[in-house]
Amino acid sequence: MRALLLALLLLLAVPLHAAELRLVTWNIAWLTTRPAGDPMLPESVRPRAPADIALLRGYAARLAADVVALQEVEGPEAAALVFDRAQWRFFFPDERDVQRAGFAVRRGIAARQNPDLAELDTAPRARFSQRRGTDITISHGGQELRLLSIHLNSGCWGGPMEPQRDRNCATLARQAEVLAGWIAAREAEGADWAILGDFNRRMEHPRDEMTAILGAAGRFGRPTRGQSNPCWADARGGRPFISHILLGGAARGWWRQGALEVVVYAERGRAYRQRLSDHCPIAVTLRLP
Repeated sequence: MRALLLALLLLLAVPLHAAELRLVTWNIAWLTTRPAGDPMLPESVRPRAPADIALLRGYAARLAADVVALQEVEGPEAAALVFDRAQWRFFFPDERDVQRAGFAVRRGIAARQNPDLAELDTAPRARFSQRRGTDITISHGGQELRLLSIHLNSGCWGGPMEPQRDRNCATLARQAEVLAGWIAAREAEGADWAILGDFNRRMEHPRDEMTAILGAAGRFGRPTRGQSNPCWADARGGRPFISHILLGGAARGWWRQGALEVVVYAERGRAYRQRLSDHCPIAVTLRLP
């Protein structure tokens, strides 16, 4: 009898199933419902054909994701081309840009939208402005997690982010400070958080300035650290990641080393880089306490 009681107490003390949460970031490259020739689109951009959308929907289903941070998606209508509205809720910033950073959250996961991180858009009146960050809070498995989807300025992939170097680096440096402010606010709240998206920055150098600026605001884990991106790899091998997932607060301990996954497209050839995307989905599964 005592042995049976002890066994029951041990079962109660250890959770039978820890909840898991699968996070993905995916830049789908000018995903829009606008027709070719629309004045809001660059001349080189051609909307996807139905066959291309079918391929993208197949990859979206393969992700088996709970939350997908999206980049270069115009809004809910465009997102619904790839993600079934019956299964997903969409969150996008309050802006009119064609390229937006947002979220698709699987229905059944509680989520609410927080105010946009509007300060990331350093040129709000430009025709092709910088992009706001979409900020949401989700609840899953008894845990709350604050999430930010971003798409930062291109053209300053490495080296110093000094304003005198060039305009792209000056813009990225300003955006890094905005992100650092967001991280500092989450740390002050004691929140668990993640930033997902296209940083347009290789962060592997030991003295990378972006990493230093963000790290001064709060500690974080980066699953892409030390990894090579196999997306559209050729005979020379993979490339450095410029899209990343940063995990802060207790979430730093919710993923294991080597848990990063990249969903590589089976289709090859340059044409598919436009038909699908020049970015592949990046995924990490968190094991919640």
